[in-house]
This record gives sequence, C-alpha cells and structure tokens, in this order.
Amino acid sequence: MTIDQELLKVISSINDLDELNRFFNDIFTPAELDDISLRWKLLKDLHKGMTQRKISEKYGISLCKITRGSKVLKDESSVVLKVLNR
Repeated sequence: MTIDQELLKVISSINDLDELNRFFNDIFTPAELDDISLRWKLLKDLHKGMTQRKISEKYGISLCKITRGSKVLKDESSVVLKVLNR
C-alpha cells in the first residue's frame, strides 16, 4: 500500500511535537497509535540486540510480528535502520 503523498507532506511540515501529537490523535484511533508505538518499541529493542523471544515476552506479542521487524533491520537500505543508527 502506498501512503498518500499529501499526508506525508503534511506530517513532515509539522515541526511542533505537541501539534504533531494532537494531529496523530485526530487522525488515528487509539488502537492504531498503540500499534505504531509498539512497532517502534520492538524495532528499537531488536536494534539493541534483544532476542525476539524476550521481546515477545516483554510486550505479549507473537514472534511473527517481531520477525517482520527483524527483516526490516536486516535490509541495509532500510530507513528505519538508518534512523536507529544515528
């Protein structure tokens, strides 16, 4: 699925974190925000070297969800990897 380019431009134009937080709360459901936040947390934990099994126990999620994140981090062209390496 392709993300709407206008939406990406709007998000990237918001420089105030409080305003960005309010924007996200306006357009995403609480469950969607929880999913995005969880994905980011598990990516950070994987990047730090935590095992998939420990992440699964920590957040109570399936190994399948974590494996997808692991694949993202193994891709040398991954923007997520670039961001986490900063």
